[in-house]
Amino acid sequence: MTIYPKSLTIFGCGNMAGAMLRGWLAGGMDPDSVTVITPNGSKVPDGIRILKSVPADMPPADMLMIGIKPYMLADLADDIAPLTGPETVLVSILAGVDVETTRGFFPDSGPIVRAMPNMAVSIGKSPIGIFAEELDAGQHAMIDGMMAALGSAEWLEKEELIHLIIAVSGSGPAYLFRFIDALAQGVADLGLPKDQADRLALAMTEGAAQLAAGSGENPSVLADQVASPGGTTRQALNVFDADGALQKLVHKAAKAARDRSIEMEEEAKGRG
Repeated sequence: MTIYPKSLTIFGCGNMAGAMLRGWLAGGMDPDSVTVITPNGSKVPDGIRILKSVPADMPPADMLMIGIKPYMLADLADDIAPLTGPETVLVSILAGVDVETTRGFFPDSGPIVRAMPNMAVSIGKSPIGIFAEELDAGQHAMIDGMMAALGSAEWLEKEELIHLIIAVSGSGPAYLFRFIDALAQGVADLGLPKDQADRLALAMTEGAAQLAAGSGENPSVLADQVASPGGTTRQALNVFDADGALQKLVHKAAKAARDRSIEMEEEAKGRG
């Protein structure tokens, strides 16, 4: 059973924070325990207390999640700070803002947790990289359970590994969507009607992902199992494998995402 905080305040409820909240509500979180502060009037699930600004008498919550755009943090930190206290677990889902920078904005907060999910939290299938300051056993169990309710929680020993989490699982859905589109377009260019190509590519992806998740085999082994010697699949894989073409392309893309994540952290430090 997932343990939820007695009170949760979410400052900024954009697409990601909203998807996480919907996942927790579906998992049994009491909507009466949640307050969302959304200066821009973001759409929030029904039954949730919504405020446009922080009331002067609002006490710190047991947990505060910050879900604004990273570049907004410096401007909004003074508004957010009264929501933190020594007993508050502060959860940040801001890409490009490290724990040290976050701590500089909120020195009076309890432990800071940095979580990197993707939009698959909306269906409970997101891998979530987590790095945290020291948590007690109860806080660790609460964070672990809440994130596991949205997918699979991966705790990181070093914060710099967050950049690689972003490169593989944070940005990864976009890579896959682009590949699905390219596959459908490739066979459409060869003569298959585009609407059929789109449906087939999507259905194939769903089935293959489920097979991979349930097989226990390394994906490279699964690829070889599908590819009979001299067959059609092997001919296609030969194109991807020639001179390591696919591996080099993906490495280049992942490195670009990682490097941009590092740059964003440096930019955030400059704004702090």
